[in-house]
Amino acid sequence: MTTDTYTPPAPPVVRNVDMEQPWAWLAAGWRDLWRSPGISLLYGLAVTVVSFALTGALFAFDLFPLVLPMAAGFMLIGPMLAVGLYEKSRRLEANQPILARDVIFVATASPTQLAFIGALLTFFILAWIRVATLLFAVFYGADYPPLSEFIPALLFTPRGLTFLAIGTIAGGVLAFIAFAVSAISVPMLMVRDLDAITAMLTSVQVVRKNFKVMLLWAWLIALITGFGIAAGYVGLIVTFPLVGHATWHAYRALIEPPA
Repeated sequence: MTTDTYTPPAPPVVRNVDMEQPWAWLAAGWRDLWRSPGISLLYGLAVTVVSFALTGALFAFDLFPLVLPMAAGFMLIGPMLAVGLYEKSRRLEANQPILARDVIFVATASPTQLAFIGALLTFFILAWIRVATLLFAVFYGADYPPLSEFIPALLFTPRGLTFLAIGTIAGGVLAFIAFAVSAISVPMLMVRDLDAITAMLTSVQVVRKNFKVMLLWAWLIALITGFGIAAGYVGLIVTFPLVGHATWHAYRALIEPPA
């Protein structure tokens, strides 16, 4: 009598890439964006509408100082929000038909492991908001000043500039950790049956082996996403799907396909 034995999947193999690659990923993402553009733009529109709604809620409850940390936190959770865009790029690459339902209801290879990473990124956002509120309390106390006084005090006083500098450093550290564990782990788990720890360690290995390239890639993501947010969130209609599609091509360039 023979018994079947489970053979674990081969660990992902990381490639080394050159400094020109991030620009190539963006170019490929731009092409994907404008192939069946309606799906990508509607995806970006949905993100924009949610961003407007969350910002409106913060203002309604007089929590407007949290708008900036929430905008920064958006970049932490971005990889999870873009799963449908990865699927569209994957289908374009495989010459498969693209329907809205395929992008909205993505059949992922490792759904529970993706959920784990989503929970971890949510923890990063909550930690960042907690840090931001503690820093605000240290510099300004427990009560939020009126909006008309807050912006000038934040941008044109030594205390405000110091607060911004320390907050930027603290947020940058959390953002880079989140980027290191999620840069390619989310698209990887969408198509490969792996555990979340392997996927995240592989993502960290990608960043370590291609540090300068991935630092440039992180800067480009922050720049493009920041532009979309600064344009009153309306820019996210284009910038979010652009980064999402480009991230799929980053994953494909950085990880060898399974044998």
